[in-house]
Amino acid sequence: MNIGESMLVAMEGIAANKMRAALTMLGVIIGVGAVITMLALATGASKNMMSRIQQMGTNVLMIMPGRTRGGGGVRGGFGSSEVLTLDDVTAVVKDCPSVDAAAPQAGGNAQVKYQNQNTNTSITGTTPPYISISNFQMQEGRFFTNSEVNSLKRVAVIGPTTATTLFGSSSPIGKNIRIRGIQFQIVGLLAPKGSQGFQDPDDQIMIPVTTAMKRVFGEQNIRMIIAQAKSMKVMDQASDEIANLLRKRHNIVAGSDQDFMVRNQADIMQMANQFSSMFTLLLGGIASVSLLVGGIGIMNIMLVSVTERTREIGIRMALGARRRDIQLQFLVEALVLSLLGGIVGILLGFVGAWGLSRMPNAMVSVSLSSVLMSFGFAAFVGIFFGYYPALQASKLNPIDALRYE
Repeated sequence: MNIGESMLVAMEGIAANKMRAALTMLGVIIGVGAVITMLALATGASKNMMSRIQQMGTNVLMIMPGRTRGGGGVRGGFGSSEVLTLDDVTAVVKDCPSVDAAAPQAGGNAQVKYQNQNTNTSITGTTPPYISISNFQMQEGRFFTNSEVNSLKRVAVIGPTTATTLFGSSSPIGKNIRIRGIQFQIVGLLAPKGSQGFQDPDDQIMIPVTTAMKRVFGEQNIRMIIAQAKSMKVMDQASDEIANLLRKRHNIVAGSDQDFMVRNQADIMQMANQFSSMFTLLLGGIASVSLLVGGIGIMNIMLVSVTERTREIGIRMALGARRRDIQLQFLVEALVLSLLGGIVGILLGFVGAWGLSRMPNAMVSVSLSSVLMSFGFAAFVGIFFGYYPALQASKLNPIDALRYE
């Protein structure tokens, strides 16, 4: 018996027991559909994450405070030590040839009021280069100037989400708001940039860094320096130049831990890729359990089928069928059940992915590799779990099989 004849016999067997075949395939259908849907969700999340990182700006480097605390040698995390100054920003631009621009970040969350409206939002103290480094655009008005930074002016540039909260649909330009009770005049409105996961750059207010530090928050140091390398090729060189400069400025001797961290966009994307791979593996693994359960169901039904068709097997052997023909027949039947379930599961996966894509802020992407992998895994499940029943069928004694009632 060749494979074509085995396929025909398998289809006849499935057609003779439609309901049982459908219930047997259900586990594979759910498994393949779950794998495709979960991987589509993970792929979409990965693409969304990469898109958000790219929205941060081009060739961006971040210099953050982080030093070794005395005594036990425990390293503090981001922001655990305030060591960066405005002079460090000036030095980075002046003495690092691979750096095109740099800007400080200071401030924090604060209560903002306009008439009877109020909100708690992020207040970012910075300088004019920040807007180009971070890839922001102006929708209306202007950004504050270096002159306004130097003179501690109380001017503000507002994000579109914050503007809608405070002003509704009316223009915020020229209106006065109060940040921690201090009056500021809005001179600019940022263009929408979109949420970046846990952070929403549209929900913030930017003010001159000197005003933020001395008038609003009373700080002596800045939270971060954001810099831009001249090109992607010199990112590592720029990181080394910044590290060497700040070690010298902060009087850090050779072999000692530095009190700052330099992270570039490539590092962030690499960490995001690693997280995305783990997330994809986790979701794919969870969904694959359904496929294994479906495979066990196929094995169970095929063992029942061998018992029910013992006499048929005996007749086939008496008519000249070899053991490998019997084994091939049942193995192909299990494979057909699995592949039919895989095809329906692929359709279910596309429907599930489409349903998830209709949810707010959901980004779902079905990849060809996930479809092929799911279908291939379904075929493997059919062969793996169908082999044992097929082997049992081929081992039946023809005489005993003919006597079986």
